[in-house]
Amino acid sequence: MSHDLTRGEGPWPWLAAGSVALSLLMLGALLVLLAGRGLGHFWPAPVALVELENGRWLAGEAVKEARLPGAEGSGIRGRERLYRTANRDLDDGIWTWVALETIADVGYPDELVVLERRRWGDFIGRLMAVERDGRPLGEGKSAWTVLQARLVELEILRDEQARLRRKTIMPLAARLATGPDAEASRDLARANAQLRELRAEMGRDRLVLESADGRRLEQPLVEVVRAWRPNAMSPVEKLAAWGQGVWRFLAEGPRAANTAGGVWPAIFGTVLMVLLMSVLVTPFGVLAAIYLNEVAHQGRFTRLVRIAVRNLAGVPSIVYGVFGLGVFVHGIGGSLDAWFFEEALPSPTFGTGGLLWASLTLALLTLPVVIVATEEGLARIPDQQREGALALGATRLEMLTRVVLPMVTPAMLTGLILAVARAAGEVAPLMLVGVAKLAPQVPVDGDFPFLHLERKFMHLGYHIFDTAFHGGDVQAALPLVYATALLLVLVILVLNLTAIFLRHHLKVRHGALPRV
Repeated sequence: MSHDLTRGEGPWPWLAAGSVALSLLMLGALLVLLAGRGLGHFWPAPVALVELENGRWLAGEAVKEARLPGAEGSGIRGRERLYRTANRDLDDGIWTWVALETIADVGYPDELVVLERRRWGDFIGRLMAVERDGRPLGEGKSAWTVLQARLVELEILRDEQARLRRKTIMPLAARLATGPDAEASRDLARANAQLRELRAEMGRDRLVLESADGRRLEQPLVEVVRAWRPNAMSPVEKLAAWGQGVWRFLAEGPRAANTAGGVWPAIFGTVLMVLLMSVLVTPFGVLAAIYLNEVAHQGRFTRLVRIAVRNLAGVPSIVYGVFGLGVFVHGIGGSLDAWFFEEALPSPTFGTGGLLWASLTLALLTLPVVIVATEEGLARIPDQQREGALALGATRLEMLTRVVLPMVTPAMLTGLILAVARAAGEVAPLMLVGVAKLAPQVPVDGDFPFLHLERKFMHLGYHIFDTAFHGGDVQAALPLVYATALLLVLVILVLNLTAIFLRHHLKVRHGALPRV
């Protein structure tokens, strides 16, 4: 039978429902904004060839239009357009504002090429020739086909170079660091010779480029990451290029002061820190809640402790960062260095920010959340459950471990969900206890002890902060800021959904308690 609202309830249920709907609408709008601005960055935008009335030519991607300062009305004579013209090495900048009234013609020729480079950012212009050792391999229209083939070969050489460094050079260098070894020295010399040969092979090719206004540029091919002609691409090719761009963003490390490349080290660092924090905070929070609710005498002291725990939940996070810096990093970490790593001083091992201290700091920050959520779950367990277990001959410890804890597990996971949601987005304390602007080497590798808790790490939240406020070109970095923010939301969502599904499974297994 349907339930109708009575007149006595008034407008409050409708106001509550409207508030929920408005909150969901704002959340959806936020996700749409992040997805549109962030994921749209990887779509190959058309490149315009613009002829101005004064005879000047430029090529670039149209970004936005705006009204000229002091201009009246919204006609063409009062507006200007921003083009991303790239070519920082030629123009000392990548942005150009053009008044619409000064544009004589706009075209989209297929031959315009966009090159993603390791230095100087992108290049936009024409590909004139591909040369090897000064001799042309392809000129004119054939140069594009040759360039695509050479980029594939170059990627193979890069993979071989990375594999040689990772599997041969680095292990041999670590082996020599422990003491003299003639065989390792000979092997290292041969590996370095192979590395020099690979570099020489990679450096043989050069591109002859031309900007829209006719200036020539010779570009070493080894500095080119990829190339595309957006005006000549079909929708299917653009969709494939978009997918490849998103994958590179997820799988590669950052470049060009975090304004290019990917965020894989930040993803790994964020997830690893949250998991380690969860492992640290859960047992302490659960044990504290069990002591306060099941063991301690319920009196003035326990009430004061509960008040203190709830007050700790409202302390600004930067205060926890200062505490972590003073106690964990300089206090405990400095003592560990003095006891076990004296030979490495004055370079600190644990006496500086790292993954361990960041995880401990965030565990301390989220500890009140876990304690409160677990206590609320314990308070909902009927006393008859405890008395029945004791009446059947169970000891108090058996009653806690076999009856109370399984039934309170969903509440524990609720506290963990809230802790993960807060810890994954924190930035202020991490700036003091271990996060780094650039740490391309993740804290996990094949060397003992495999998980290196003393290393600094990257974090998605700090990456957003650094890219948005400390980059040399905020306009260029803004799409990556949106994409990284969307990724951070998705990472938190995945972590929370994992805990929610586990909580649901445990509720079904142990039976859900009625709300009181």
